[in-house]
Amino acid sequence: MGKILPLLLVILGLGAGAGAGMMLRPASEAVDAAAVPEPETPPPGLSDFVRLNNQFVIPVLEQGQIVSLVILSLSLEVVSGGTEAVYAREPRIRDALLQVLFDHANAGGFRGTFTDGANLMLLRRALHEAAQRVMGRDVLDVLIADIVRQDS
Repeated sequence: MGKILPLLLVILGLGAGAGAGMMLRPASEAVDAAAVPEPETPPPGLSDFVRLNNQFVIPVLEQGQIVSLVILSLSLEVVSGGTEAVYAREPRIRDALLQVLFDHANAGGFRGTFTDGANLMLLRRALHEAAQRVMGRDVLDVLIADIVRQDS
């Protein structure tokens, strides 16, 4: 009995550890492109493209130090005639988009292969949702015109 009890405890411990490892395993980071819906595109001529005036500069931090800067130029696709409304609300739009970009940087979205299609699709969707919170359904899509990462 003295030899069986330690063996039984070891087997029980291994089983519990394996079960806990399987339950706490991080979710797969691979994103199925089919799971990300494409935004509906209106017929040609029913939308305008509005380039936001200034670039967005996003610092990428590691251990409290800036290791690189990401510079983006964004454009909004809006319903035809919505250009003036975008320029009238540009400060609020920029604030909402910057918050999304900072969150994306803090989550590690600009590290490694940051131009991966699935990664950019998630970023575009988050930017689109943020722009729609400010402008409503007038914003049809957010386009990433330029993206550059400058490592220090």
